[in-house]
Amino acid sequence: MTTGFLLGKFLPLHAGHQLLIETARAMADRLTILVCWLPDDPIPGEKRLAWVRDLYPDCEVIGHGAVVPQEPGEHPDFWAIWTDIVRAAHPAPIDLVFASEPYGEELAARVGARFVPVDIDRTAIPVSGTTVRNAPVAEWRWLAEPVRAHYRRRIVLHGPESVGKSTLGTRLARHFDTVLMPEYGRTYCEAFGTALDADDLLRIFAGHVAMDAALRRHAGPLMIADTDPLMTQAWAIMLLGARLPAIDAWDDLADIYLVPALDLPWRDDGTRLFGSDLARRQFMDAAIAELDRRGARWAWVEGAGEARVQSALAAIQAAGLTA
Repeated sequence: MTTGFLLGKFLPLHAGHQLLIETARAMADRLTILVCWLPDDPIPGEKRLAWVRDLYPDCEVIGHGAVVPQEPGEHPDFWAIWTDIVRAAHPAPIDLVFASEPYGEELAARVGARFVPVDIDRTAIPVSGTTVRNAPVAEWRWLAEPVRAHYRRRIVLHGPESVGKSTLGTRLARHFDTVLMPEYGRTYCEAFGTALDADDLLRIFAGHVAMDAALRRHAGPLMIADTDPLMTQAWAIMLLGARLPAIDAWDDLADIYLVPALDLPWRDDGTRLFGSDLARRQFMDAAIAELDRRGARWAWVEGAGEARVQSALAAIQAAGLTA
């Protein structure tokens, strides 16, 4: 049985790392991967460890978070320290050490293994952890879904009925070439009617969360959603006069909420309930109160037609959510 070993920071994991891992996995019967981190790394080491374990469940993936020298020049016993770390992670003899960095040759010699270099000059996969951290959107093609999820940002359209959320969401999704999470409450009401009680609202809540989670992997760096559970809670307040604890416990807030103003005329589409000026203002107040209660970041969107779209794009840019 051939044993292989490799280590890295995976800060973050990208296609170059995956090329290294998958080459090693093809050449070794048993592969051990050591994920290393320091306490002040910009991405927690435990998260990176989970990424590698999720993507490569057939490998032995071990974490190492002790503070140790990172370069030979930092400590005279650098190589002895790292040889001990590798021996502790893989006590049995190692046949092959894989690396995309020149250090692999010295490490292999220290542990009595053969060095296997993999794309050291970055010809096959021209990317690095630094370039990903500096511009994740530009390097999106090189990222696996768990890493994309870390960098993906979500924009939610939030507010009462008949303010143009669905139309604006469609325009924004087209602009950013991404998916739109539709308003699950509308889907539910079209199927079952608008006589909603607490059980109905909880079903809407559960359906929205489940569909949103399934849809995220198909989104780009930005994901657009037509409402989220904070709006379902505002519906609960308007319809029931009470909060739903299950929604209060939900905490997957968006990066920004865009709130279209009440500057469009009311239109009854058969699923809308609060059409008077007073009711519309009350509903808007309830919706804004949910955002403020959570400390969510939000911005007004105003204007009609293209002006409304441009208002939304300006708010998104001001929030720093564009490449």
